[in-house]
Amino acid sequence: MWLEAQKSLYDIQRAASLLREFTDGKTFADYESDTLLRSAMERQFEIIGEAIAQLARIDEPLADRIS
Repeated sequence: MWLEAQKSLYDIQRAASLLREFTDGKTFADYESDTLLRSAMERQFEIIGEAIAQLARIDEPLADRIS
């Protein structure tokens, strides 16, 4: 099961990294006016949410440590 937990943690880390990449140098006005940016960011938040839910099924105490 630890391998599954590691995969979920990797997915969370990768999605967060992509969010940083997508928003580097961007303003909220950029976010509001760019549907592609909004869609990309929303997808990464979905991935994070799905990975945390999966992690909670595998290792709830570990998932609870993620804020």
